[in-house]
Amino acid sequence: MPDENPNQSPAERYEDLIEQLEEIVESIESGEVGLEESLDAYERGLKLIARAREILTRAEQRIESMDLDTLRRQTPEDA
Repeated sequence: MPDENPNQSPAERYEDLIEQLEEIVESIESGEVGLEESLDAYERGLKLIARAREILTRAEQRIESMDLDTLRRQTPEDA
C-alpha cells in the first residue's frame, strides 16, 4: 500500500484513499496499535485526506468546465 507518501502517486483513485482512511480509523479505534503508532497513522490519514480533497477539487472543476461548455453550446450566439 502507498501509505508512506500519499502525494507521490498521481494515479491514485479517490476510492482507494477512502479505503486506506477507513483502515486507519479502524486500527486506531480498535486499540490494536499503541499511542505512537496511532499518531503516525493519524498523520498519514491527514495526508490522505488532503490528497482526497485535491482529487475532489479537480473533479469539481471538470464538472464546472463541462457545464460551461454545455451552456455555451446551448446559448444562441446571435441573441
